[in-house]
Amino acid sequence: MGDGSSAPRLGSMKALLGIVAGAGASYGIYKLMSGGSSKKSKKSESAGVRRSQSCEGSMQPGSLLAKVSGLDVVSCRGSDTKDEGDSAPGSLEPQHLQVLLSCLQASSSPAERTQILLTLGNAAAFTVNQNRIRDFGGIHTIAGFLSDPVAEVRVQTLNALNNLCMNIQNQEQLKVYIPRVLELIEMSPVNSDLQLCALRLLTNLSVTDKHQHLLKGSITLLLSLLVVSNEALQVQALKVLVNLSSNPDTMDDIVQAQAPASVVLLFDVRTVPPVLLRLLTFAGNLKSWRPSAQVADELRRKQDCLFRVLLDESSQLQSKLVQLLSHPDGEIQAQVARILT
Repeated sequence: MGDGSSAPRLGSMKALLGIVAGAGASYGIYKLMSGGSSKKSKKSESAGVRRSQSCEGSMQPGSLLAKVSGLDVVSCRGSDTKDEGDSAPGSLEPQHLQVLLSCLQASSSPAERTQILLTLGNAAAFTVNQNRIRDFGGIHTIAGFLSDPVAEVRVQTLNALNNLCMNIQNQEQLKVYIPRVLELIEMSPVNSDLQLCALRLLTNLSVTDKHQHLLKGSITLLLSLLVVSNEALQVQALKVLVNLSSNPDTMDDIVQAQAPASVVLLFDVRTVPPVLLRLLTFAGNLKSWRPSAQVADELRRKQDCLFRVLLDESSQLQSKLVQLLSHPDGEIQAQVARILT
């Protein structure tokens, strides 16, 4: 990346990309395209990728990058991934992934970095590639672009990391980037793609209790998002809060966290069901926590803490829940009844 030794390496990358783009392209790449070309992501269609000197020719028609970038980015639509038994169409050859990672490091073009990250994210929807990217040191390479000055590059970085996160071994490396991901959420515009993609990554990192302690300091931020964000961000923030509140070891931190008083107003028939159902799940987890009298007294002295907002006798939550017993959605009624009993 700027030293004198980069020229031979870049030359070999160009050569390999040329081989892949030519008549000798592997059957796996052909299958990859035949299965994914009809589902191009909107971002890849509008990327307007330019070629840079660092990977000249990598976006030529028929090249590796042009072929595999048509795959859908799984992390933008949900948290599902493929199983260990993934067939060949999802598996790039190891040298292809190495080329992509090398091009990513060498690229001086934001548009090209965006396209390469999109491609790596697509490849990381398959378990075999999740393992290979980790083995090549690719997780840390990709995560380095969380600080890229271009917002779309950061978005595609988060998407790629989200797919890589569908792998327990990968999570061990990804956990060190939690502070940076939280910083992105806090500093990005409200309701931006950056916030949404960052929350999706935190959701996957908090599914098990192994890394939940690293998110204890994020409770206030997540609660604040509930009262200022759109439905998509509310749902994603609540997924993280539900994960954290399912762990008794994090409950002390949750109930002590500073919370907007208006959170309780979301327990309302006008709140959309996907948000309300997760709010009730979160509240149900909180209600299962039983503090000692001494701890409860101490929490009552913390004026703006979540305990005061949702759990204390002075909270409006109880009356809000009673009103929701007549909600037209039967599942919501059942959740409310569960909490009140």
